[in-house]
Amino acid sequence: MRQRPRKMYNKFRSSQIYGHAAMLLFSALVAGSFSLGSLVANEIAPIALTAVRFMIAAIVIGLAAFMLKKISRQALEAPWRYFILGGLLSIYFVLMFEGLKTAPPVSVAAVFTLTPVIAGLFGFVLLRQIVTVRTAVALTIGAVGALWVIFRADLAAILQFRVGRGEVIYFWGCVAHALYTPMIVRLNRGEPAIVFTLGTIVSGGLLLTILGWSDIRSTDWYNLPKIVWITLVYVSIFASAVTFLLLQFASFRLPAAKVMAYTYLVPSWVILWEVSIGHAAPRTIVVLGVAITLVALWMLLRNDETCLPTKRTDPQLR
Repeated sequence: MRQRPRKMYNKFRSSQIYGHAAMLLFSALVAGSFSLGSLVANEIAPIALTAVRFMIAAIVIGLAAFMLKKISRQALEAPWRYFILGGLLSIYFVLMFEGLKTAPPVSVAAVFTLTPVIAGLFGFVLLRQIVTVRTAVALTIGAVGALWVIFRADLAAILQFRVGRGEVIYFWGCVAHALYTPMIVRLNRGEPAIVFTLGTIVSGGLLLTILGWSDIRSTDWYNLPKIVWITLVYVSIFASAVTFLLLQFASFRLPAAKVMAYTYLVPSWVILWEVSIGHAAPRTIVVLGVAITLVALWMLLRNDETCLPTKRTDPQLR
């Protein structure tokens, strides 16, 4: 009998490791969408880009779900759940590209690191996930680092709270993204992650197509610059289909705040992306804010065994 608690603990611990690995890859893939998105934000309407992005991602995930024989009648129950999640993601991605029209990628990525704080609040309200003192301190440190980057290390701008229009627009998208994380667990009824993701993407694509039909129809798709198509393929497959699966996979293994803690890595990844495509790295004093967010990440990821994600678990672990 003494062996059973140990086995359960080892199983839970192993599931957490997989969750962390998923979010590490998630942060790297998401970062690419900021750098590439800034190159095309003014070339195509955000809602048109996001609608087609969801369509492509739906095809990729739909084929995978069909081949794996994961689609069942149970997954079609209460379709309103998918529209809620799809709506939240649609808001996030559209506002992301709107923000990138005027805000630099590293600054926008810094705004993204504010989502753990918001996700922690939503996680408590919706799932009663308790935030420890250390977690609260880590989130505060991360928020300070994010604000340092958002205001470009300008103390005068911080004191006067002069923040760019692009950053403000994207912040509201991050609120939608933070709410999406705990809502995955709240609305899931045992469907596999790939099926739940498919329903979310299809629903989001339908909403965007209806709301953005005029922008989709008026876009000159044939004469779009090549970089737009490169970005579209990347964000559709890697920054949508793959990251959606990774996020849902991790959400069943880690608390909402810790899932979103990996957003603290995104600015660092974005700097690497920016340098790799030939852009200049931000000033050293700005990078200091990125370093502060990494300290917050380290604090949040310590002693994971003491923080259970929620009473609900991934159906694959039951």
